[in-house]
Amino acid sequence: MHYLFNFYIIVLNMHAPSEEKSDDSKERFYEELDRGFDYFPKYHMKILLGDFNVKVRRENIFKPTIGNESLHQDSNDNGVRIVRFVTSKNLVVKSWMFPHRHIHKYTWTSPDGKTDKQIDHVLIEKKWYSRVLDVRSFMGADCETDHYLVVAKFRERLAESTQAVQSFDGERFNLRKLNELEFRKQYYIQITNRFAALDNLSDYKDINKAWENIKENIKTSAKESIGMQELKQHKPGFNEECLGLLDQRKQAKLQWAHDPSQSNIDNPDNVRRDANRHFRNKQKAYLKAKIEELETISKIKNIRDLHRDINDIKKGYHPRTNIVKDDKGDLVADSHSILARCKNYFSQILNVHEVNNVRQREIHTAEPLVPDPSAPEVELAIEKLKSHKLPGIDQIPAEVVKTVGKAIRCEIHKLFISIWNKEE
Repeated sequence: MHYLFNFYIIVLNMHAPSEEKSDDSKERFYEELDRGFDYFPKYHMKILLGDFNVKVRRENIFKPTIGNESLHQDSNDNGVRIVRFVTSKNLVVKSWMFPHRHIHKYTWTSPDGKTDKQIDHVLIEKKWYSRVLDVRSFMGADCETDHYLVVAKFRERLAESTQAVQSFDGERFNLRKLNELEFRKQYYIQITNRFAALDNLSDYKDINKAWENIKENIKTSAKESIGMQELKQHKPGFNEECLGLLDQRKQAKLQWAHDPSQSNIDNPDNVRRDANRHFRNKQKAYLKAKIEELETISKIKNIRDLHRDINDIKKGYHPRTNIVKDDKGDLVADSHSILARCKNYFSQILNVHEVNNVRQREIHTAEPLVPDPSAPEVELAIEKLKSHKLPGIDQIPAEVVKTVGKAIRCEIHKLFISIWNKEE
């Protein structure tokens, strides 16, 4: 289910019983399909995909629902059932409505290469008839199955948001290196030398300019000494050798599709078996190396990294989704609606009492004489910064600020004094 600007595109995937199954199993399947189809509201777009195991011949009575491009010359029991279901739900079978060569129509070939069938289909309601532009199968796609990949070209008109959305470049410092003495010392030398070169230019007449100098020197020194954090590899152990095996498997399948002789029938199975064995061995080697790494992390008592790596192995890869629920329980995907939802949610949580019910009184008090912030206070505030937190708008994490030397902390203290006195 995909949500786009208050509009649902509902995709139902299914696998119908084959022709030799009993009538009871076929009846149960279409009863469940009928309930699942009616479960969703009528005003959302519903698309049905899957292996229906049907054969329908080209008949004039079926043209409004299946078109005139069926691959088969006769109909089976499943074909009659699918026509009955499509007619009752006001659907159309778009995969039977586009003229293509036969090799782009059939979606399954028997192991001996003698029988071709068009049994995988795309169904959509008639009111969304024009949204599907084309449906065809691709023999060259390696899907690790005896079916061919069926691709549907789809078009939908969506409203375009004119407001700009703030994006994040995703670059983060490799903070793990700060735990190593060599990189920590290198970062300290880098930032000390940079601030020593700019010592004569820091007059703090322009507070914004002074802060920009401090911020850029901290970020540049951290980038040159500890570097940026590398993105996680979502397919560990997958290298060029694995890509070569995938290419061999694809070429063997294409050779069998063009020439289904006995030698070409056995070759895809052998190549597929070798490729799967290689992938399993690569995965086992990766897990073994990861377990050894976890043992090393456990010995040095790095509990945070230990729990994080264990959770990565247990949960696997999960793509990030920017989707929340509004007050009605509906999904919200666009960034502006999400911000509005967060604003409304936190206003309800934090504003427990209404302002009108609170009696306002004007109280006159003398302002106490507060001294300027001292250097030890600034250093103590820096030391109390919490680690392992997301950086602010300046993209400087707390670990980088806490590692700077005493000279740089004096520069930060001077900046605070300038802001304190100018009240900017």
